[in-house]
Amino acid sequence: MNKNLIIHLRLIRYQNLLLLALMQLALRFGFLKFQNVSLALNDLQYFILVFATILLAAAGYVINDIFDQDADEINKPTQKIIGTHISEKKAYNLYFILNISGVIMGFAVANIVGKPNFAALFIMIAASLYFYATTLKQTLLLGNVLIAFLSAFSVLIVSFFDLYPTINEQNKSIITVFFKIILDYAIFAFLINLIREIVKDIQDIEGDLSDDMNTLPINIGVFWSKVVVVFLSVITVSMLFWYITEYYFTTKLYFATAFASIFMVAPLCFFGIKIFSAQHVKDFKSLSLVLKFIIAASIILIVIVTQNILYNA
Repeated sequence: MNKNLIIHLRLIRYQNLLLLALMQLALRFGFLKFQNVSLALNDLQYFILVFATILLAAAGYVINDIFDQDADEINKPTQKIIGTHISEKKAYNLYFILNISGVIMGFAVANIVGKPNFAALFIMIAASLYFYATTLKQTLLLGNVLIAFLSAFSVLIVSFFDLYPTINEQNKSIITVFFKIILDYAIFAFLINLIREIVKDIQDIEGDLSDDMNTLPINIGVFWSKVVVVFLSVITVSMLFWYITEYYFTTKLYFATAFASIFMVAPLCFFGIKIFSAQHVKDFKSLSLVLKFIIAASIILIVIVTQNILYNA
């Protein structure tokens, strides 16, 4: 593969973008397509929605790296891309191209569903990611919460564009059920990504200190930041356990119950235990991989639950 292409893929965090795309595709093709409900977008139009979201997320990674150059000199000197492999000017050009392309695609999808005002959602995403990179990242916890919210919003946007435009008096009750299911998944996405963001702050504390950041670990220390992470993990595990028991086990979706327990609840419990013994950058990177694994498992679970329901029907 072309070296220049690899560098650009690393810059836009292609692994994270792939997870984002798979999540949105799983919601549509692994869940909604199997339900007895009309969808506002055809398959091609839905792919445009997914691509618009990915482009804006990629732009967010680029602008974040532009403003993180000093901190990256300390946190990841061997992985620093802007200023090493790509000039700042080229990075800005890429940022504008990604943002403009994402907003244009979002505007197109908004008009397709007859909700042109929905285009403002894509402008809001782009503006929020810029505000995070330039200002909010340096504000205690608010930056973490914003990124976690945008991660959850990438789940909810499926409802806004594929379900909401089709609501009428006849299907209102069933659409509301699907809205609630997607909202539940968005809440999970918010919590798991908030945990990830705090872990990243713990991992990057040295570089953030040199760059005058105001992260949670800098304010309350690494130990108490770990306590916050464990607290959030307990909340997430409790919610997962309740959801699995209430909606999977009691409805005899045993395969979904086993999968969620083994590949989501168990790894999150492992994460909560291991976080206290983590000391070095490689330890936190390993724990971040555990969280990514849980997110990947949650995407697969969407398909498994649907198939388990069909199998039991």
